[in-house]
Amino acid sequence: MKRRLLLQGLALLPAWALLGNHVRTALAASSATLTPLAKPASEWRPLLSAAAWRVLFEGDTEPAGSSPLNDEHRDGTFVCAACYLPLFDSRHKYDSKTGWPSFTQPLDEAHVGRKRDFKLIWPRIEYHCVRCGGHQGHLFDDGPPPRGERWCNNGLALRFVPRAEPLPELRS
Repeated sequence: MKRRLLLQGLALLPAWALLGNHVRTALAASSATLTPLAKPASEWRPLLSAAAWRVLFEGDTEPAGSSPLNDEHRDGTFVCAACYLPLFDSRHKYDSKTGWPSFTQPLDEAHVGRKRDFKLIWPRIEYHCVRCGGHQGHLFDDGPPPRGERWCNNGLALRFVPRAEPLPELRS
């Protein structure tokens, strides 16, 4: 399986050169300024629903349109469903018409890590929580101005905290 991914990646190298500078810059950026938790994925399982665990720690994707967070319009913060690290502010949420909660930018660039993903053959930017390593979604360059970014997130990977409530303590 790893050999197949390597061959797919090599076959796409000419296409990589055609990608926009914005995408290549985002891939090169390192956001790992927070200390990652030394906790195996299996230890998160009892803290999450089975579906949330599959999304966060097996890279699964929930069905489009299935998340109640698509219709969440209150003022607040979206935190990682596993470790509760704040990832997105509600002011940056918008309806991308994709069926998944989407944001124009993260709350803090240091809270999300990025890596290339070739699961759909064409390279994408996958992003994850830097504390627990949980898969959140993918970053695309077709978002609204001024940044042009669409942070397309799995709703199961997030928890919404209304602004009037205190943020939960980070899980370790």
